[in-house]
Amino acid sequence: MALRNSNLPRILFLLAMGSVAALAAMKAGVATVRITPTELPFFLSGYAARTKPAERVAMDLYAKALALEDASGKRAVLVTLDLIGIPGDLRSEIAADLRTSHGLDPEALLLNCSHTHSGPAIRENLEIMFAFDAEHQAKTTRYRAFLRKALAGAAGEALDRLKPARLDYGVGHAEFAADRRALRLKDANPGSNPPATVDHTVPVIRVKSADGRMLAVVFGYSCHNTTLTGEFLEVNGDYAGHAQADLESAYPGTTAMFLMLCGGDQNPFPRSSRELAAEHGKSLADAVVAALGRRLTPVDGSIRASFVTHAIPLRPRSKEDIEAERNHSDIFHRRRAEWVLARMAKGENVGMVNYPAQALRIGGDFVLVAMGGEVVVDYGHRIKRAMPGKRVIVAGYSNDVMCYIPTLRILREGGYEADDSMIYYGQIGPFTERVEEQVMGTVNAALKNVGLPR
Repeated sequence: MALRNSNLPRILFLLAMGSVAALAAMKAGVATVRITPTELPFFLSGYAARTKPAERVAMDLYAKALALEDASGKRAVLVTLDLIGIPGDLRSEIAADLRTSHGLDPEALLLNCSHTHSGPAIRENLEIMFAFDAEHQAKTTRYRAFLRKALAGAAGEALDRLKPARLDYGVGHAEFAADRRALRLKDANPGSNPPATVDHTVPVIRVKSADGRMLAVVFGYSCHNTTLTGEFLEVNGDYAGHAQADLESAYPGTTAMFLMLCGGDQNPFPRSSRELAAEHGKSLADAVVAALGRRLTPVDGSIRASFVTHAIPLRPRSKEDIEAERNHSDIFHRRRAEWVLARMAKGENVGMVNYPAQALRIGGDFVLVAMGGEVVVDYGHRIKRAMPGKRVIVAGYSNDVMCYIPTLRILREGGYEADDSMIYYGQIGPFTERVEEQVMGTVNAALKNVGLPR
């Protein structure tokens, strides 16, 4: 016993040195920029029924950047955005800007959108919904240019602020997401009880500085950010904005960053009031606080990033068929036809989607999978099941939001996520029955590039 006691100071010293070494191995930097549109009135994106622009700001919108660097100098940047989505070419421009300004590998930039339907319209993203006049076209064009500069600036600022840090991972639980397809079937068939697929987990990443201060908390959820429905003509971050604000109030000096996960077929329930948006936001923030109060597991080690794009075909349509759609009784069909024909005239391949998937791996067992488009919840479950023992976060709405991404089951069932939504996204029609296989092939290629073959 005496011998053991005599070694105790040395043991404690070695443990402390190991902790410091682990802390020094990882660095983090955080930055925030406000992206609220200033040229009001401004059209909001997400609801085709809206015919008027928003004239007031109920809640400011933000882009928040978290930069990470491992012991070897490999870096990655996550940027979360209070926006419905971004086009892929904007992501490419920002990646090019950061490569020039900070030498960041384009594969290491991850942009994720909260998918608020109370955020500004961006040209070429869901443009079919709008009949912009020259004034509003000019506003959205200027906003897009502002956004490129703001996002590159925030990411660069986060990289400039890299300091020793520690990352930890935990999981919370929130229950307001509901399978909207199951709800619709139940409404159509009273007394029925169709199966519902949900994911109520709330993954949480805590980022602490060397002195123990919480610099950032990144948290995710699989649910459309649509508590506020189309009648609300105001700029608002919806439940995700409320959750971030609640957490930043609870932890002064901390940047709260929301990750939209695979919520393509999930809606907040109930919805359609400002009070419910705040309530769901509080529910989500409470889930994060509960997770932070439990024992978290460290996230450390080397950073590896991969960004892969594959062409995924849509069901073929002839040019004659698209031209005939110009005479459709529905205005959105007519706009879709004009949009597609204009793209064809430019020589674009309108018969496919250039689909992106990204993998960000830290150490041996943590990976963030980022998928483009409005990804339905089944993809999140499938990818997590395929990697037992790993700490896996699967995000949709990342890097490019070009359309819904259904599974084969949902494609065969039909409905909005499989078919009708493609009108508003300006796609010629639904995917083929190989969609799930091809999407997963893209994801698996990204995972293989970071050493996680499946």
